[in-house]
Amino acid sequence: MQPLSLRDPQVYGTAAALALGAGAILYLVFRKRPDADELERRRRESLVLTGRIIDGTVLDTSDLSEEDSGRKGGMRLIMYKYEVSGVVYECSQDVSTLGDYLDIHAMRLDYPCSVRYNPHQPANSIVVAETWSGLRDLASGVPMRRGISPHQTPRPTGTTSA
Repeated sequence: MQPLSLRDPQVYGTAAALALGAGAILYLVFRKRPDADELERRRRESLVLTGRIIDGTVLDTSDLSEEDSGRKGGMRLIMYKYEVSGVVYECSQDVSTLGDYLDIHAMRLDYPCSVRYNPHQPANSIVVAETWSGLRDLASGVPMRRGISPHQTPRPTGTTSA
């Protein structure tokens, strides 16, 4: 058996593998885990980017108190239904964190809406997100916060052409 030398390449490889493994373990233990609201925001963002759009119907809205929902601040829900491949899905979306974008008390019920859903999991769906709304302006009466879309350029004001 040969004595262990610090100049041996196997020693460097073993030390590097141990350091990499220890770093990975430390990262997994001490990383910041996303909370439930952040996970829901990511889900909505993913559906806006990759989800398919289908027609649906807004069934009802509900404003639950803290006692009824078990959550601080309560819950605001939009209930809706849609059909994919002959299967009718009745879902609800918690829009409590989207209060700046819509008012559920101003919504009109039994009106059509657009639903974004995951084609691989059709029950995973939304009707509204930060950057997209399936609530039709004419039908829903929901005041949406409007901004300049990425495809529009702002028009200059107060300028004249000569």
